[in-house]
Amino acid sequence: MAWYEDTIAKLKTGNFSNIDINKLIEEIEGLAGRDRREFKSRLRVLLAHLLKRIYVNSPDDYRGWEITVRSQRQQLLDLLEQSPSLRNYFAEIFTKCWNDARTEVTEDYPQTEFPSEWTFSYEIDTLLNKKFW
Repeated sequence: MAWYEDTIAKLKTGNFSNIDINKLIEEIEGLAGRDRREFKSRLRVLLAHLLKRIYVNSPDDYRGWEITVRSQRQQLLDLLEQSPSLRNYFAEIFTKCWNDARTEVTEDYPQTEFPSEWTFSYEIDTLLNKKFW
């Protein structure tokens, strides 16, 4: 923690020559990786629960799936607010996350036919705000 505080103080005062640049790069890369992993994980969960809510005929489960959808959307919005560059990452990972989510729900609900492709908008703002059911 002391290293962070010291580095922040040096950055704020413009004392760049006394910053351990390699350590700073390592820390920034670590933070970016953590944010990307969390974003990807939450997107998979969101897509899986959207698929369940839209396609699985199980009214007793709808409320729980809708709560998860709202929660994951809020967490994704928070991540985007904190790290706006994740908007670009969304386009890179959407198809993989979609395929992962579809595989998961297909295994969990083999009696339900899920579409082979996402049939709604690929816009992140639509995904995070529209009620698809």
